[in-house]
Amino acid sequence: MSLPERVRSFLEPARFATIATVNADGSPQQAVVWYLLRGDALVVNSLVGRRWPTNLQRDPRFSLVVEDGLDYVALSGTAEALDDPAQAQADIAEMARRYETAEEAERLIRDRFTPQHRVSFRLRVRRVVEHWEG
Repeated sequence: MSLPERVRSFLEPARFATIATVNADGSPQQAVVWYLLRGDALVVNSLVGRRWPTNLQRDPRFSLVVEDGLDYVALSGTAEALDDPAQAQADIAEMARRYETAEEAERLIRDRFTPQHRVSFRLRVRRVVEHWEG
């Protein structure tokens, strides 16, 4: 689905997102994540072995919200694991540079992310809910 321009504009600044996935027992799992906007999809990235990416690999359904006070965009759809370790490293480096200062981003990339086994997911949006207070 094509994201409306107002939604794209809202998602462009480096805001945090909360992603919800489904645990194996059917209960919800939420985590705060960084994201990249790529076309009409979002890309998220994690250390392999954490609960929410494990959930997405088992059940690709997600819900994600990005908020700014009482303004928010809620997206839902399905996730596609991008099985490319080099791309996962490039994605987390791009996210670090988006969310952190230049110096801190490079430190995180070098000291934390590069040694890790990471995975990226392309979030294909099927539904958008917008809420604007201001």
